[in-house]
Amino acid sequence: MPKKKKEPTKVLKYLESSGVKHDLLEHRTVYTAIDAANTMKKKFDEVAKSLLVKADKDYYVVLLPADNNLDMDKLKKVVAKDQGKDIKVVKIPGEKLAREVLKIKKDAMTAFGSLYKLPVIMEKKLEKTKKAVFASSSFNHSVEMAAKDFVKLENAVLGTFGIKKKIKNLPKPKKKPAKKKITKKKKTTKKK
Repeated sequence: MPKKKKEPTKVLKYLESSGVKHDLLEHRTVYTAIDAANTMKKKFDEVAKSLLVKADKDYYVVLLPADNNLDMDKLKKVVAKDQGKDIKVVKIPGEKLAREVLKIKKDAMTAFGSLYKLPVIMEKKLEKTKKAVFASSSFNHSVEMAAKDFVKLENAVLGTFGIKKKIKNLPKPKKKPAKKKITKKKKTTKKK
């Protein structure tokens, strides 16, 4: 029997204390939202990609569908509108800086910005899905919940800043050809 993976307890406690209905999904180790979608056999637009983004001096957790790239100029406009001020530079910090800002060691990032005391900005396309899958701070677990509940829980700012990219799903494993069943006819002997 496979060893059970360590659950993201901090995220689970946060969700349970908030009373939000959610499901913890265990899966093989994945490092990208695309891999998570393929592993769980979910549509790309149902799985949220979580990014740490720096806009001038402030950090944000930014979420967009797994098959979307981030349009920095559009995100800059969303942040500027939300903050009520001009934003000069929007960038994705390097992994080392991201780990320092988020105070994580070996864990993955979570979509729940509240746990980092960071605001969340979410692509509107994700809100349109009934249920979405979010990063949980584990490479082996994700959280599925109603997108509208996530928006309310995280007080997420909604905007349009994702650019859909073409991605092929993982090829389905080829089925082995079925073995032909060979039946031998029994010889019958006639009685005389």
